[in-house]
Amino acid sequence: MLWTPRIRLVTVLCSIVFVIGTAVQNYVIIDLDLIEASMRLKGADTADAPSYLSALRLVGNVFIVGNALGLLVWFRWRPLFWPVLAVNVGQAFGVFVVPFEVHRAAIDEHGWAGVLPSLVTDGGALILAIVLIVAYVRSRRLTRTGGPVRL
Repeated sequence: MLWTPRIRLVTVLCSIVFVIGTAVQNYVIIDLDLIEASMRLKGADTADAPSYLSALRLVGNVFIVGNALGLLVWFRWRPLFWPVLAVNVGQAFGVFVVPFEVHRAAIDEHGWAGVLPSLVTDGGALILAIVLIVAYVRSRRLTRTGGPVRL
């Protein structure tokens, strides 16, 4: 994949937004009270809330680091394409993987601002993943001369 200036800029800007949004979600929105509230909404025992919070934060930290990796795209490192794509595809599934009760508890506790970082990062990651896949496919098409098409 050729990192064209436009694709590089979009990827870096999205990565900045995703790092900030994931950090806000991970350390400001998600806390023990919110996890306990979401477990009560689901009808589950709240005794496991601290371990669930730790697991959720661990996953959030992985996505923070993965999105920070997207910042290095600015330097045109070709091997970054697949890891950056994988992180964004993984983050796009966040809306489906995180139980609905967590989002409901976040809305109850913080209003719509409680789910906004998650919607921006997960929805934005889906859009960026699609953009990267389309750019990859377009860069692999052959022109009449047999070379790849630059975006």
